[in-house]
Amino acid sequence: MSNIQERDQTYVAATYARFPVEIVSGKGSVAVDSNGKEYIDLGSGIGVTSFGFCDDEWVAAVTAQLGQVQHASNLYYTEPCGKLAEMLCGKTGMKKVFFSNSGAEANECAVKVARKYAADTYGAERNTIVTLENSFHGRTLTTLAATGQAKFHALFQPLTPGFVHVPANDIGAMKTMVESVKPAAVMIECVQGEGGVNPLEKTYVREVAALCREHGALLIVDEVQTGNGRTGKLYSYMNFDVTPDIVTTAKGLGGGLPIGATLLGEKVKNVLGAGDHGSTFGGNPVACAGAVSILSRIDEDLLAEVRRKSRLAFGMLSGAEGIESVTGMGLMIGVKTVKPAGEVLAACRERGVLCLSAKDKVRLLPPLNIPEEQLVRALEILRDVCAEGLPKDGLLD
Repeated sequence: MSNIQERDQTYVAATYARFPVEIVSGKGSVAVDSNGKEYIDLGSGIGVTSFGFCDDEWVAAVTAQLGQVQHASNLYYTEPCGKLAEMLCGKTGMKKVFFSNSGAEANECAVKVARKYAADTYGAERNTIVTLENSFHGRTLTTLAATGQAKFHALFQPLTPGFVHVPANDIGAMKTMVESVKPAAVMIECVQGEGGVNPLEKTYVREVAALCREHGALLIVDEVQTGNGRTGKLYSYMNFDVTPDIVTTAKGLGGGLPIGATLLGEKVKNVLGAGDHGSTFGGNPVACAGAVSILSRIDEDLLAEVRRKSRLAFGMLSGAEGIESVTGMGLMIGVKTVKPAGEVLAACRERGVLCLSAKDKVRLLPPLNIPEEQLVRALEILRDVCAEGLPKDGLLD
């Protein structure tokens, strides 16, 4: 065991089942470990490093801001914060932005805004948030309560009250719940990431949006993993022809630095006043400068490239030996393999490819600008790993 691993296991809380790889450097879509071994990265830090490792423009933007002011607190104005908020509103049609440090915090803000809006509009008793079974919205007590997976709830009772869950893609169940509890909001992921990389049905998403309008509930779309170009549109809801009242995002927005953002639409743009919410590090000028660099380059040319690479990946993987199904959208891809996903990940690492998992699937979240030849090579390795050792019928006993 190396000194790095020994120190980590001695002093860092044991909340992560780390892979036996020490990443010491990287460039673009290639990571390098402490032994000098190179890996094609199909995980991008769980969808964070949108343009890969040490992207030159991002490094320059962050470094320049570090030389000016690294933090000023939200008692003062800084240029990157306002500039990023303006860009987000301009690209989405939303009206205001609250900045935080993570996806969970962005979702916490969304819950607070929804409940305050409902209390101001209808009365304090209207505070329930409806979410979907198999969803994932974060690891704070409140976002765990919002998460529709019982396995995340068991150890941390009592969770924050005021959340109910209904099956995904069942509009009848959603209609019954909305009519019975009269919620403050409905919160969905258009593609359930941690739940197995499962896109919602487009008709269902539009029907949920219509239900919200009919019953005066806000529509919150959690874009923490799906946002910032990951699905081939700037935000995944843009694939579904709906307009949310609140959008939350994080991960790929910062390019590698912690940032969360809660985008507020017309109905809720003025719900939060001075002192209603806050964050010491939210809107940090260095994180925002990095995010401005990322967001400024997620244009239609890049999004078209994401969609093209998505078609390439689906084409290479769908129907391949040892692969049962391929789900997802854009460069957010779930691969159900005949072999256990953990075995596939380990074999891919041995051959120089870093993948992720989501439930029982292999999950792929490569950098948005991964060179095609690297993507093809990595997918070829993944296919080979999935097929090796299987009987001729492609099934395990």
